Amino acid sequence: MEHLAYTPRGVLTANRSLADLTWLRVGGPADWFFQPADVEDLSAFLAALPADMAVFPMGVGSNLIVRDGGIRGVVIRLGRGFNEIGAGDGIVTAGAAALDAHVARRAAEAGLDLTFLRTIPGSIGGAVRMNAGCYGSYIRDHLVSVEAVLRTGERVTLPAEALNLAYRSSTLPEGAVLTRVVLRAAPGDPAALEARMADQIARRDASQPTKERTAGSTFRNPAGFSSTGRADDVHDLKAWTVIDAAGMRGARVGGAQMSEKHSNFMLNTGGATAADLETLGEEVRKKVLQTQGISLEWEIMRVGDPSPRDGQ
Repeated sequence: MEHLAYTPRGVLTANRSLADLTWLRVGGPADWFFQPADVEDLSAFLAALPADMAVFPMGVGSNLIVRDGGIRGVVIRLGRGFNEIGAGDGIVTAGAAALDAHVARRAAEAGLDLTFLRTIPGSIGGAVRMNAGCYGSYIRDHLVSVEAVLRTGERVTLPAEALNLAYRSSTLPEGAVLTRVVLRAAPGDPAALEARMADQIARRDASQPTKERTAGSTFRNPAGFSSTGRADDVHDLKAWTVIDAAGMRGARVGGAQMSEKHSNFMLNTGGATAADLETLGEEVRKKVLQTQGISLEWEIMRVGDPSPRDGQ
């Protein structure tokens, strides 16, 4: 990167393909790909980066489609040095790169209940960004604060309230990179928590295509009416039911397919392009809207530019 007034200690790579870093195994290259050595390295790098250069923080690619033309600007991916986990006295702290499943298991070992995280794919930083949740629990129920590096390089601590966590969304500043998360958890018996997580894994594997190339749930559950009064509980209608009603279970475009096992999971059956996946998703949305008047919203994040040959 020319004229950068800082020499990073981490790894900076030009024109780095992102396909092997996403669970769907599709996508073009990033102009620049940066893996910081530590938070100080990240802060100095962002401070030195030209203000007009876009920054995209990337987790483990579990809920992401990178379009075939790739991403302009800098993709930042945290690794070692950002995945530590600590637990005790009702509090769990985790580096943003720590996997959700590892956070749940470390908490359980310490007698703290974050079992809902066990079956959520991805890293805890991504879970915060999307206010991830299942089994009636959400990150919002547990989040105390986060540490982040802003696009300017400034390091900040933000209370949970500043993120405005809602259903599958948050309002982090543009270009901000989460580095550390603090969660509050209720006590529980470690053996009982481990047994609960084992049961969750078994139920997930029985109902979802966990052995296939997927990115988790494709669409958010449609908004409905809350039975509890909580804002996060107004999505009782499930996306898979409206996809089934539209006749789109098993639908295909190229190498992309809506799973026969769980119709809200999109698969790369082999050789799919990002364009195949996104086109299939849009066809599902169109059919659901035509048949039921419901507009599904993507849960999978789609970023980057289409390939020029796609004509998108």
